[in-house]
Amino acid sequence: MLLVVAGPSGVGKGTLIAGLRERHPGIEWSVSCTTRDPRPGEADGEQYHFVTRDEFLRMAREGGLLEWAVVHGSDLYGTPRAPVEEALAAGRDMVIEIDYQGARSMRQALPEAVLVFVAPPNAQALRDRLTGRNTESEEALARRLRSAQTEFSHMGIFEYLLVNDDLEAAIGGLEAIYLAERQRLSRAHWRRLQGELVEDLEG
Repeated sequence: MLLVVAGPSGVGKGTLIAGLRERHPGIEWSVSCTTRDPRPGEADGEQYHFVTRDEFLRMAREGGLLEWAVVHGSDLYGTPRAPVEEALAAGRDMVIEIDYQGARSMRQALPEAVLVFVAPPNAQALRDRLTGRNTESEEALARRLRSAQTEFSHMGIFEYLLVNDDLEAAIGGLEAIYLAERQRLSRAHWRRLQGELVEDLEG
């Protein structure tokens, strides 16, 4: 299963994903590529693969990205194809953090992906979280708030809405979505189980 978590910058997507993976260590993390500069404390290959614009565009041209988009008007973000396809082919679950453009493209590339939108309890909470990071210039902060408005206008493309007001409750909500989706009869492991049960009873 591919769990896609999206929402505006500063809403807590990464923290929620970390909380889910702490409860379910078997869920793999898809590390996205970006052309933006690393923030303090970020390391290449952990939060993101930090690449040049030329490197990013080469990957896009050669089909190395499942999806990619321009975010905040200038930065490029994308999902490397190989790790996602390899994990899903092997029957392993994966979670990815992207924006609404990426989520929409991912739905086209992988229709079985589960799309979750994370929202703040209100606009002021989002402003407070962004300013509290102390990592953004005034210009960058304004860009992120404009991008948030666009993100909110596309909430309808998602299957689930998760309001991140209380952190533990929000992590529990994401876990509930994950566990419920794993029980869908459309998942391949249930089809295999069904075949085994029928065959064993016939034998």
